Amino acid sequence: MTSRALLAFVLLAAPAFALSTVQLKNGSSLRGDILAEKADRVVVDLGFTVVTVPRDEVERITAGEAAAAVIADTADLYRTAANLPVLSVKENVDRVGESVVLVRTPVGLGSGFFINSSGYIITNEHVVSGEYNITVTQFRRGANGLEKIQFNKVRIVALDSRIDLALLKIEDAGPTLFPTVSLGAADTLNDGQTVFAIGSPLGLDRTVSQGIVSARTRPLDGQLYIQTTTQINPGNSGGPLFNLRGEVVGVNNMKAMQVGVEGLNFAIPVNVLQDFLRHRDAFAFDPRNANAGYRYLTPPEPVKALGKISQP
Repeated sequence: MTSRALLAFVLLAAPAFALSTVQLKNGSSLRGDILAEKADRVVVDLGFTVVTVPRDEVERITAGEAAAAVIADTADLYRTAANLPVLSVKENVDRVGESVVLVRTPVGLGSGFFINSSGYIITNEHVVSGEYNITVTQFRRGANGLEKIQFNKVRIVALDSRIDLALLKIEDAGPTLFPTVSLGAADTLNDGQTVFAIGSPLGLDRTVSQGIVSARTRPLDGQLYIQTTTQINPGNSGGPLFNLRGEVVGVNNMKAMQVGVEGLNFAIPVNVLQDFLRHRDAFAFDPRNANAGYRYLTPPEPVKALGKISQP
């Protein structure tokens, strides 16, 4: 496609104390030791840093969570959630919409989403391939509607052209904590299941489209993809594909563009994303290293029988 386009915290060692979970109103959460609870703020020790959260941003605090249960999530920079309720698409958009961002480079744009409140973002490799000047626009709810907040210092942490995934990090956010999404489980996805996407097709930010899973595992050129009727277009690349629990089940990355062909859209399964994150050191980005994927590898090509495939 012509367009361009993690929540838990790293703990260096398992602490002896039990961790508390601070659930924020924007859907994200923090896990750590509660150092202080004041009328206007909550102070949380995350193990490597201490953060202060405004009290009016806190939904609830759950005490006594065992540290060992947190390590698996924190080491991989993403979070999962159990027993999330099934909601309508509209209710889910209200819950997870602020976690989806627009990713822009000098030659195009795409979508992405926060997986870590420290500013880590997932998008497609082809959205940022060959680019250094990357900006991210977040859409926050304000008193007068949505506010666009732009971040201009964005670093490529890791990328893999073979599976078309990239991990970015906002470097100029200061103490800001970003809303994040939960990653779902690929083995719970079923053919015919309702899914929806949020992204910025053609720059039309926060566009929502809905469809079903046409095939949970569609092999294309040696890779497995989720085939869906959920419409994606140039600018949707790198955006999330959600289930009705508000969990990310895929990363949108291409569609069939042949004349007369409709409803053939594809997403990278969430288990591929999780594997990429767990092994991100192997895909660490370094422009000085010719083997780091910088302008060398091309995104996967689908089988010719499907006609022309375009990556939004």
